Amino acid sequence: MLFFALLLEVTWILAADEGHHWTYEGPHGQDHWPASYPECGSDAQSPIDIQTDSVTFDPELPALQPHGYDQPGTEPLDLHNNGHTVQLSLPPTLYLGGLPRKYVAAQLHLHWGQKGSPGGSEHQINNEATAAELHIVHYDSDSYGSLSEAAQRPQGLAVLGILIEVGDTENPAYEHILSHLHEISHKDQKTSVPPFSVRELLPSELEQFFRYNGSLTTPPCYQSVLWTVFNRRAQISVGQLERLQQTLFSTEEEPSEALVQNYRAPQPLNQRAVFASFIQGPVYTTGEMLSLAVGIVLGCLCLLVAAYFIAKRIRKKRLGNGKSVVFTSVRATTEA
Repeated sequence: MLFFALLLEVTWILAADEGHHWTYEGPHGQDHWPASYPECGSDAQSPIDIQTDSVTFDPELPALQPHGYDQPGTEPLDLHNNGHTVQLSLPPTLYLGGLPRKYVAAQLHLHWGQKGSPGGSEHQINNEATAAELHIVHYDSDSYGSLSEAAQRPQGLAVLGILIEVGDTENPAYEHILSHLHEISHKDQKTSVPPFSVRELLPSELEQFFRYNGSLTTPPCYQSVLWTVFNRRAQISVGQLERLQQTLFSTEEEPSEALVQNYRAPQPLNQRAVFASFIQGPVYTTGEMLSLAVGIVLGCLCLLVAAYFIAKRIRKKRLGNGKSVVFTSVRATTEA
């Protein structure tokens, strides 16, 4: 476990720093990354805005199969504030099936916005971002001996992207991470987390996903990632999102600088293809779905009101006809 933690540390120091300082905004922000990290300006970068009317349905895409996700061993997992995100180490007993090669897990981390601002995810679907995004990073263990080696090779990495939206209830799976954030509030602080089911961080349904070739979303932006972005979303509560947005700092000590808005803007797709494991249906935003629901309810009410008045009119007509029959019968009897 210690060796694995040290490997992760060395890997991401090399991948993220390389002697340069980078941030998401300001003079060292993402607009300036290509000056220090040339690959960040290349033509197969991530994240992207997935336009569902332009994706290609691929019926040959095999189902994604997470192995070992339900119970990642018995050893504690390392949780680390690296100044750019909160990162949880994962043992190589977790791996993915359904991909061209065996990809073993290395770590997971999160991207989010700030309180009061929309968005926070890196990937978007039809121009719509969500509140946050979870990335689970794996590397091709069949071809490479380490994460750092695989990170520089085509399709050396496989990353799962899970869009996270706000729901009505707290998500107990994410509490395994969020409940420890106060222990690592400043950069370079670490703590241990008891092992838990990583599978529960994912959407319940994994059949619908998008697949494309892209890059790391942070410097050095190696174009080595086989991306799988799920169509279904995970949910956390408002309180959980606010803890993610307000607990961490990107600095080691005072003055503290809040660790917020750690997401990269969508990059040009250029000539890349995006594949889907499912046939696209109509996709609606939350607002559109709410409007549709209100319209359906109002439509049903209008139908009920119309049916009521029609029934009332029919009843009145029948009563009128009944009175006419009685009057005619009485008249006939009298005349007789």
